[in-house]
Amino acid sequence: QVQLVESGGGLVQAGGSLTLSCVASGIIFSLYNMNWYRQAPGKQRELVAVTTNGGAATYADSVKGRFTIARDNAKNTVYLQMNSLKPEDTGVYFCKAVRTLNNNNYWGQGTQVTVSS
Repeated sequence: QVQLVESGGGLVQAGGSLTLSCVASGIIFSLYNMNWYRQAPGKQRELVAVTTNGGAATYADSVKGRFTIARDNAKNTVYLQMNSLKPEDTGVYFCKAVRTLNNNNYWGQGTQVTVSS
C-alpha cells in the first residue's frame, strides 16, 4: 500500500521559515518525481516545486529564491524548505509522487501552513 505522509506545517509570522517533510512508503522512491503542491482556500491547487528522480529542481515563479526542494532517497523523503514566508503562502501543502514512465501518481493527505501578517 502506497502512503505519502506530510508533516512540518504550522502557524508562522510573515518573514519566518518552515520545513515540510513528506515520507513515502510502498513505492521505489528513487524512481519517482516528487512534487509539492499547495491549495489556498477557495483556490485551485497549484504546483509549487518539483524534484525529478534525477535530482533536478524547478519552482513556481511565486516561490523562486525563497523555497528549496530537496530529496533524500535513502530516507524516502522529500523536503520543502520555505523561507521569507508571506501571507499568500498560506494553504494546505501536499506532496505528490509521479512516475512519468507509466503515469502512476500518489498524493499525501496534506499539511496546513498558515502565515500571519
